[in-house]
Amino acid sequence: METRYSKISKELLDIRKGYKAAKPIKSEAQKFINDLMQLQFPQYASDTYYTYEDIESKLVLLKRNLKSVLLLLNNNSRDNIDIIADEFFDRILDINTKLWQDARAICEGDPAAHNVDEVILAYPGFRAIAIYRFAHELFKLKVSILPRILTEYAHQETGIDIHPGATIGDSFFIDHGTGIVIGETCEIGNNVKIYQGVTLGALSVEKKLALTKRHPTIKDNVIIYAQAVILGGNTVIGKNSIIGGNVWLTESVPENSIVYHKSEVRLRNTSEPEPLEFVI
Repeated sequence: METRYSKISKELLDIRKGYKAAKPIKSEAQKFINDLMQLQFPQYASDTYYTYEDIESKLVLLKRNLKSVLLLLNNNSRDNIDIIADEFFDRILDINTKLWQDARAICEGDPAAHNVDEVILAYPGFRAIAIYRFAHELFKLKVSILPRILTEYAHQETGIDIHPGATIGDSFFIDHGTGIVIGETCEIGNNVKIYQGVTLGALSVEKKLALTKRHPTIKDNVIIYAQAVILGGNTVIGKNSIIGGNVWLTESVPENSIVYHKSEVRLRNTSEPEPLEFVI
């Protein structure tokens, strides 16, 4: 019996049959990264590991889950999947070392942070950095889609948008974080601190520039304060520089610079007409 939605339902079914994925890829990817974070950090753990065999079993399970997600994304083709999974898990300890450096940098740099546990459990900046670092390794292994799924998951949770293709050095510190955007070809050095609302973006979004360096380079020990916008693939912020809040930059800055936006405070003269009148 035909109903109001019979035709629509049949057409949607035909469209869905064109895709081989048997499971929801996004939810599988999110489960994978959450399980991985629990293994990396005891603060997240829902499971207790008493022996290294317990951890080894979890690693084997996670590796199998990664392969499952890769199969879904690769239309059930096993091409390179074993190699990718092996190489990714070979890098786990290196990623772990970097993340503890990030956590300590945040704890040491933020007066409001009482300890590293607080940073790992409660700081959105750390959460975004952690997921980025795992996604970045998959990006370097030329895994398609999955790295973006992971960093977009972090974006949804934290309001921090880091492209997995960006290159970020050690001891990275994101404070507050909401509204930060870090583009695909951005290069960030060691010991860099970034506040909320910062954009490290491109001057142009033309598709033909997809394979060029479109985003800025931030050298070591730079601090970028809230709402600063730094654009362009040729823009380099020299090491040890400070970029003030609300600054707009499209050209390079030498080492040891201080760049700031100068605002004007003017006392109001009640005899003068209002130059602006807003009605809200």
